[in-house]
Amino acid sequence: MTVAISYGTQFPAALVHAPIGALLLERSGVILGANPAVAGIFSESEPETLVHSLIYVWLGEKDAETLRQMIEIHFDAPPEARIGWTRRMVLLNNEGSEHPVEITLSPCPDSPADHAVLFVRSLMRVLTAEKRFAQIFETLPVGLLVVDIRQRIVKANRTLAADFGYTREELIGQPLEILLPVRYRGAHAGHVRSYSEAPMSRMMGTGRDLTGLHRSGQEFPIEIALTRHENVSQPLFMAIVSDISYRKRAEVAMQQTNAQLEEFTYVASHDLRSPLRGIADLVSWIREDLSHTELPTDVERNFDRIAVRIERAEQMIDDLLNYARVGVRDPQLETLHPQDLIDEALSLVTVPDSFTIEVEVAAMSLQAARAPLCASLRNLISNAIKHHGSDSGRISIRASEEGRFTVFTVEDDGQGIPPGNEERIFKLFHRGSTRVEGDGVGLAFTRRMINANGGMISVTSPGPMGGARFDVYWPRILLREFDND
Repeated sequence: MTVAISYGTQFPAALVHAPIGALLLERSGVILGANPAVAGIFSESEPETLVHSLIYVWLGEKDAETLRQMIEIHFDAPPEARIGWTRRMVLLNNEGSEHPVEITLSPCPDSPADHAVLFVRSLMRVLTAEKRFAQIFETLPVGLLVVDIRQRIVKANRTLAADFGYTREELIGQPLEILLPVRYRGAHAGHVRSYSEAPMSRMMGTGRDLTGLHRSGQEFPIEIALTRHENVSQPLFMAIVSDISYRKRAEVAMQQTNAQLEEFTYVASHDLRSPLRGIADLVSWIREDLSHTELPTDVERNFDRIAVRIERAEQMIDDLLNYARVGVRDPQLETLHPQDLIDEALSLVTVPDSFTIEVEVAAMSLQAARAPLCASLRNLISNAIKHHGSDSGRISIRASEEGRFTVFTVEDDGQGIPPGNEERIFKLFHRGSTRVEGDGVGLAFTRRMINANGGMISVTSPGPMGGARFDVYWPRILLREFDND
């Protein structure tokens, strides 16, 4: 059915309100009718303004000649043999701007044989999306690679090219296997066929180490995620390739550190403790042999000094063993309220009557491991008293929330920390003061324990109260890397 209205002579009624632009053409290229959708594409307010104009005047010279040939071939063919032709072209509208479109020349049902329909689809949104994708593709800090069904590289971003030691231009058109070590290439074809038959987004090589081949011939560890890349002309596949050399080096370094720590723990437990016990036994036997002899006061004092130093050495070994053990996160999580934790820590510390303790809690309950958190607070409170520098003072203990952390603050009005020692006090065996007993393990122990559970500790000296201020950031929300431990 056709209608003779302002849209043009005998313009198909079915196309009047179609969401896609449509023009009714005759063999000469004269527009006989237009619908409202196409008027918007041509930047015209009404479709009537297009009627009786020549379609070629809206196109550049090259596109106009292409369309002229399409129309000639279309009308030269018998009506029953006519098929649709689709091409991408650029419209030149009255405002002088270009509008990319996709046109399809098609037979017009229920119309004279010398009429044809030209469907016009705007590509502005498509090209904008393609441009945005290209920008994202190029600027992502991970390697991106697009290959065709023949495993030829169609597209690569700068990150991937740099990771493998090439330029992007050198990779385009090359077989994918130039990025693969020789030992992988035989099995790679089978993997490609399997993925092509059932394409789905997935990680490649799950459960085994993958390596890429650098241009220099060296291999480096990578992770690969595969996905289908939508394309109308041919099947394409995109790979997200991440260079994980830094992570692997960190993992190896951590494994070596843990192995060395285990070895040290064994040595400390056996090779150091046994000689100390032998020395203690010898001193005990000597004192027994001399028990019937009246010894000078200085000799008796020296025997006592030996006993004290042996005891301190054994305590140091125990502290080292504890320091090694706290490097692992405590998996026993429970709901804890900061006020209860602070009360528990205070109950385990001997607080002189001359000290004033101020507690302020402005934080909700959190899921955390009780033992390491409570031990950390206890150590900090004990240190605030022990290293205060005077027999009386004031200590403030606060709990607040900051981001994904509950922040516990322990602050005093004491002598603080000497300038330049803010980081040194966390070193193993560093003692803040020789006037106070201890082996310098407490703060090192505390920081290792906090870090192992995903937290952080910082120190400020002088703090607002004039002494040292310690802030413990304990995670209320664990990151995924800790959940997978």
